Amino acid sequence: MKLFPKIAAAALSLAGLSAQAAELRVLAHSSFSVDKPLLAAFEKQTGAKVSIIKAGDAGEMVNKLILTKGSPIADVVFGIDNSLIGKAEQAGALAPLPAELAKGGKVGLPGAAAVDYGYVTLNYDKAWFAKNKLPLPKTLNDLALPAYKNLLVVENPATSSPGLAFLSATIHALGEDKAFALWGKLRDNGLKVSKGWTEAYYTDFSKNGGGRPIVVSYATSPAAEVFYSKDKPADAPTGNLLLPGTVFRQVEGAALVKGGKEPKLAQQFIAFLRSDAVQKDIPTRMWMYPAMDNIPLDPVYKHVEQPAAHDTPDSATLAAKQRAWVGRWTRVVLKSGQ
Repeated sequence: MKLFPKIAAAALSLAGLSAQAAELRVLAHSSFSVDKPLLAAFEKQTGAKVSIIKAGDAGEMVNKLILTKGSPIADVVFGIDNSLIGKAEQAGALAPLPAELAKGGKVGLPGAAAVDYGYVTLNYDKAWFAKNKLPLPKTLNDLALPAYKNLLVVENPATSSPGLAFLSATIHALGEDKAFALWGKLRDNGLKVSKGWTEAYYTDFSKNGGGRPIVVSYATSPAAEVFYSKDKPADAPTGNLLLPGTVFRQVEGAALVKGGKEPKLAQQFIAFLRSDAVQKDIPTRMWMYPAMDNIPLDPVYKHVEQPAAHDTPDSATLAAKQRAWVGRWTRVVLKSGQ
């Protein structure tokens, strides 16, 4: 199986193919998944053993990356995104990336090689809203109205990349003061905060047995619901609330860990993640759009309403402001000791 297209071949040449049997340590978020035969083929081609170290949500993963920078636990990190890479760079946890490894594709991620992208937004439970005969909110501010009390669950931006993305989108759309005023109203309207996406979506979201019919998730989540359903419904059981101020374009990538033991293997792995074979695997495995050009999508993506617009601050703003934003959010939203 040929895994590396022309663009990756140049990166492999740059990295060198002389690596002997060694362990490549990959730090990743809990949603990272690559088809086992593809990973086995990479190991066979390089003669390396790949060890995947999953560290929870991307926010938790980056925190772990920073906390262990004195004695790195990985050689390469995957799942670092445009909301978090500035934090990792400022902490000195990443090594410079050869420009050839990040060349090409539909999206970019300064300091890393873009692997996929998607949209963080609000998902809603169609059956819950139909049963309760409640109209969908039409604006972000509607979520603070009494009709939507105790309906929304979000992820904590201090530990969750979707949570940080959603917070950033509200600030980009409304401005800091108006955004935090709204967050205060949401708190008073019964907002629930979960540690990460897994808890919010699989425990708190009403579609999966929880009590909250609106959750911060991804625009592709409705397609995933259909894909994994045994009866393959004609319509997705969940939908997207693509309201202004609720959509953030998340670009995920792979970066070299400063002080990693296997930098050449790490570069080869980044090229592998951007190869056609892996890129084709991403849409129905990690439910993100492939970063590289001319990669077909599974037909189940007809259930995805791709946002026409998004409220995504640039990486420089995110790097400069996010610490203050998260601190202010914590004071405003969690002051009750939630």
